[in-house]
Amino acid sequence: MCDYSLHTVSSRDAELSDVLVSCRFPGTETRGFCSKEDPLTAVCLRPGTELAFEDDVRIKGLFFRRKVGAQLARFRKVDTNKPTEHHDALEFANGRIVKLTDLATGQRARVLQLPAEPATKRTAAPITIELRATQP
Repeated sequence: MCDYSLHTVSSRDAELSDVLVSCRFPGTETRGFCSKEDPLTAVCLRPGTELAFEDDVRIKGLFFRRKVGAQLARFRKVDTNKPTEHHDALEFANGRIVKLTDLATGQRARVLQLPAEPATKRTAAPITIELRATQP
């Protein structure tokens, strides 16, 4: 859900229509999403959450920022078999995958759609069956 590796930063779940800002959390090198109103609280996304950025998404480069070439993205997990790496990423309509830690800060995105809640397992009420023996 929230892979920001931020034990000292508060967090909350994203909500439909939230306007999020790509940010770097104080005291860390980790980047993720926060709200404009509360830049100290990490906003957690569930895999499948869809975002629409206001502009072409930019990622940090060594000397300058590069553009991704897209504005619509779906949140997903990557490299889950590597426990020491960041797993939070965005997959864009053009097929490009960008980790949240590579996003340039200050970009605004609206939550367009949240993934469906996982179905809960239903358990049926126990029933009693009475068996009667028949005689030949």
